[in-house]
Amino acid sequence: MRYQVSGIHIDVGDALRQHVETELNEVVRKYAERPTDANVIFSKDATEFVCEATVHLSTGLTSQAKAHAFDIYECFDKCCDKIEKQMRRYKRRLKDHHRDRSAPIESLSASSYILAGSKDEPEELEPETLQPIIIAEMKTKIKSLSVGEAVMQMELDGAPVIVFKNERNDGLNVVYRREDGNIGWIDPSEGG
Repeated sequence: MRYQVSGIHIDVGDALRQHVETELNEVVRKYAERPTDANVIFSKDATEFVCEATVHLSTGLTSQAKAHAFDIYECFDKCCDKIEKQMRRYKRRLKDHHRDRSAPIESLSASSYILAGSKDEPEELEPETLQPIIIAEMKTKIKSLSVGEAVMQMELDGAPVIVFKNERNDGLNVVYRREDGNIGWIDPSEGG
Protein backbone atom coordinates (compact mmCIF):
# COMPACT_ATOMS: atom_id res chain seq x y z
CA MET A 1 0.00 0.00 0.00
CA ARG A 2 1.29 3.46 -0.91
CA TYR A 3 1.11 6.25 1.68
CA GLN A 4 1.29 9.97 1.13
CA VAL A 5 1.59 11.77 4.45
CA SER A 6 1.93 15.54 4.20
CA GLY A 7 1.34 18.70 6.15
CA ILE A 8 0.03 22.11 5.21
CA HIS A 9 2.42 24.54 6.92
CA ILE A 10 3.38 21.69 9.27
CA ASP A 11 6.56 19.63 9.21
CA VAL A 12 5.53 15.98 9.31
CA GLY A 13 8.48 14.12 10.80
CA ASP A 14 9.54 10.51 10.31
CA ALA A 15 8.07 9.41 13.66
CA LEU A 16 4.58 10.70 12.79
CA ARG A 17 4.83 9.29 9.26
CA GLN A 18 5.78 5.86 10.67
CA HIS A 19 2.91 6.03 13.21
CA VAL A 20 0.42 6.86 10.43
CA GLU A 21 1.64 4.03 8.19
CA THR A 22 1.64 1.45 10.98
CA GLU A 23 -1.77 2.29 12.43
CA LEU A 24 -3.54 2.83 9.12
CA ASN A 25 -2.05 -0.31 7.61
CA GLU A 26 -3.33 -2.37 10.56
CA VAL A 27 -6.88 -0.97 10.24
CA VAL A 28 -7.13 -1.19 6.47
CA ARG A 29 -5.70 -4.70 6.16
CA LYS A 30 -8.23 -5.91 8.73
CA TYR A 31 -11.22 -4.83 6.65
CA ALA A 32 -10.14 -4.56 3.01
CA GLU A 33 -8.40 -7.24 1.01
CA ARG A 34 -6.41 -5.06 -1.40
CA PRO A 35 -6.06 -1.39 -0.48
CA THR A 36 -4.13 0.65 -3.05
CA ASP A 37 -3.14 3.92 -1.43
CA ALA A 38 -3.83 6.36 1.38
CA ASN A 39 -3.49 10.13 1.53
CA VAL A 40 -3.19 11.76 4.96
CA ILE A 41 -2.95 15.54 5.30
CA PHE A 42 -2.28 17.42 8.53
CA SER A 43 -3.03 21.11 8.98
CA LYS A 44 -3.58 23.61 11.76
CA ASP A 45 -6.88 25.35 12.56
CA ALA A 46 -6.27 28.02 15.21
CA THR A 47 -5.04 25.98 18.21
CA GLU A 48 -6.13 22.56 16.96
CA PHE A 49 -4.57 20.15 14.52
CA VAL A 50 -6.72 18.81 11.68
CA CYS A 51 -6.19 15.43 10.05
CA GLU A 52 -7.91 14.48 6.79
CA ALA A 53 -7.42 10.91 5.54
CA THR A 54 -8.55 9.24 2.33
CA VAL A 55 -8.06 5.52 1.70
CA HIS A 56 -8.54 4.23 -1.85
CA LEU A 57 -9.47 0.57 -2.26
CA SER A 58 -8.72 -1.61 -5.29
CA THR A 59 -12.44 -1.85 -6.01
CA GLY A 60 -12.60 1.90 -6.69
CA LEU A 61 -14.37 2.78 -3.44
CA THR A 62 -12.84 5.31 -1.05
CA SER A 63 -13.11 5.92 2.68
CA GLN A 64 -12.64 9.45 4.03
CA ALA A 65 -12.46 10.90 7.52
CA LYS A 66 -11.55 14.16 9.22
CA ALA A 67 -10.73 14.84 12.87
CA HIS A 68 -9.61 17.72 15.13
CA ALA A 69 -7.52 17.57 18.33
CA PHE A 70 -4.96 19.62 20.26
CA ASP A 71 -2.30 16.89 19.88
CA ILE A 72 -1.28 15.83 16.37
CA TYR A 73 -1.05 12.11 17.27
CA GLU A 74 -4.45 12.19 18.98
CA CYS A 75 -5.82 13.97 15.92
CA PHE A 76 -4.63 11.16 13.63
CA ASP A 77 -5.85 8.46 16.02
CA LYS A 78 -9.36 9.97 16.01
CA CYS A 79 -9.31 10.11 12.21
CA CYS A 80 -8.08 6.51 12.01
CA ASP A 81 -10.86 5.42 14.40
CA LYS A 82 -13.44 7.01 12.08
CA ILE A 83 -12.03 5.15 9.08
CA GLU A 84 -12.03 1.91 11.05
CA LYS A 85 -15.65 2.45 12.07
CA GLN A 86 -16.68 3.09 8.44
CA MET A 87 -14.84 0.03 7.18
CA ARG A 88 -16.13 -2.17 10.01
CA ARG A 89 -19.72 -1.20 9.17
CA TYR A 90 -19.16 -2.21 5.55
CA LYS A 91 -16.71 -5.09 5.99
CA ARG A 92 -19.03 -7.72 4.53
CA ARG A 93 -20.05 -5.49 1.63
CA LEU A 94 -16.46 -4.48 0.90
CA LYS A 95 -15.37 -8.09 0.70
CA ASP A 96 -18.50 -9.26 -1.18
CA HIS A 97 -18.18 -6.31 -3.55
CA HIS A 98 -14.67 -7.44 -4.49
CA ARG A 99 -15.82 -10.99 -5.26
CA ASP A 100 -18.80 -9.94 -7.39
CA ARG A 101 -16.91 -7.37 -9.46
CA SER A 102 -14.41 -8.71 -11.99
CA ALA A 103 -12.98 -5.27 -12.86
CA PRO A 104 -12.45 -2.06 -10.88
CA ILE A 105 -15.19 0.56 -10.84
CA GLU A 106 -15.30 2.58 -14.04
CA SER A 107 -15.62 6.34 -13.90
CA LEU A 108 -16.60 9.11 -16.29
CA SER A 109 -14.95 12.53 -16.40
CA ALA A 110 -17.22 15.49 -15.77
CA SER A 111 -16.90 19.20 -15.04
CA SER A 112 -17.61 20.39 -11.52
CA TYR A 113 -18.36 24.03 -10.66
CA ILE A 114 -18.48 26.05 -7.47
CA LEU A 115 -21.07 28.82 -7.67
CA ALA A 116 -21.13 32.00 -5.57
CA GLY A 117 -23.78 32.10 -2.88
CA SER A 118 -26.07 35.06 -2.27
CA LYS A 119 -25.19 35.66 1.37
CA ASP A 120 -24.41 39.36 0.79
CA GLU A 121 -27.88 40.17 -0.57
CA PRO A 122 -30.87 40.54 1.76
CA GLU A 123 -33.56 37.93 1.13
CA GLU A 124 -36.17 40.57 0.25
CA LEU A 125 -34.20 41.88 -2.75
CA GLU A 126 -34.38 40.20 -6.12
CA PRO A 127 -30.99 39.31 -7.60
CA GLU A 128 -29.87 41.41 -10.55
CA THR A 129 -29.47 38.33 -12.70
CA LEU A 130 -30.42 34.70 -12.41
CA GLN A 131 -27.09 33.71 -13.95
CA PRO A 132 -24.87 32.40 -11.11
CA ILE A 133 -21.28 33.52 -10.73
CA ILE A 134 -18.80 30.66 -11.20
CA ILE A 135 -16.04 30.81 -8.60
CA ALA A 136 -14.14 27.66 -9.59
CA GLU A 137 -14.20 24.99 -12.28
CA MET A 138 -12.57 21.59 -11.90
CA LYS A 139 -12.73 18.03 -13.18
CA THR A 140 -14.43 15.28 -11.21
CA LYS A 141 -15.12 11.58 -11.70
CA ILE A 142 -18.58 10.02 -11.83
CA LYS A 143 -18.32 6.38 -10.80
CA SER A 144 -20.26 3.53 -12.36
CA LEU A 145 -21.90 1.81 -9.35
CA SER A 146 -24.90 -0.19 -8.26
CA VAL A 147 -27.38 1.65 -6.02
CA GLY A 148 -26.14 -0.27 -2.96
CA GLU A 149 -22.53 0.61 -3.75
CA ALA A 150 -23.48 4.27 -4.20
CA VAL A 151 -25.17 4.35 -0.78
CA MET A 152 -22.12 2.66 0.76
CA GLN A 153 -19.76 5.14 -0.98
CA MET A 154 -21.87 8.09 0.20
CA GLU A 155 -21.65 6.90 3.79
CA LEU A 156 -17.93 6.07 3.53
CA ASP A 157 -17.28 9.59 2.22
CA GLY A 158 -19.61 11.20 4.75
CA ALA A 159 -21.12 13.05 1.79
CA PRO A 160 -24.71 14.35 1.75
CA VAL A 161 -25.18 13.37 -1.92
CA ILE A 162 -23.56 11.19 -4.62
CA VAL A 163 -24.10 11.37 -8.37
CA PHE A 164 -23.29 8.06 -10.07
CA LYS A 165 -23.79 6.11 -13.29
CA ASN A 166 -26.22 3.29 -12.53
CA GLU A 167 -24.65 0.02 -13.71
CA ARG A 168 -28.09 -1.49 -14.34
CA ASN A 169 -29.33 1.05 -16.89
CA ASP A 170 -26.27 3.27 -17.65
CA GLY A 171 -28.24 6.38 -16.58
CA LEU A 172 -27.08 9.09 -14.20
CA ASN A 173 -28.63 8.64 -10.75
CA VAL A 174 -28.43 10.43 -7.40
CA VAL A 175 -28.53 9.11 -3.84
CA TYR A 176 -28.83 11.62 -1.00
CA ARG A 177 -29.43 11.82 2.73
CA ARG A 178 -32.90 13.13 3.50
CA GLU A 179 -33.69 15.44 6.42
CA ASP A 180 -35.61 12.59 8.11
CA GLY A 181 -32.40 10.49 8.16
CA ASN A 182 -33.45 8.12 5.38
CA ILE A 183 -31.72 7.88 2.02
CA GLY A 184 -33.35 9.13 -1.17
CA TRP A 185 -32.64 7.76 -4.65
CA ILE A 186 -33.35 9.65 -7.89
CA ASP A 187 -33.50 7.52 -11.04
CA PRO A 188 -34.70 9.52 -14.08
CA SER A 189 -35.05 6.37 -16.23
CA GLU A 190 -37.78 5.03 -13.91
CA GLY A 191 -39.82 8.27 -14.12
CA GLY A 192 -41.98 7.07 -16.99
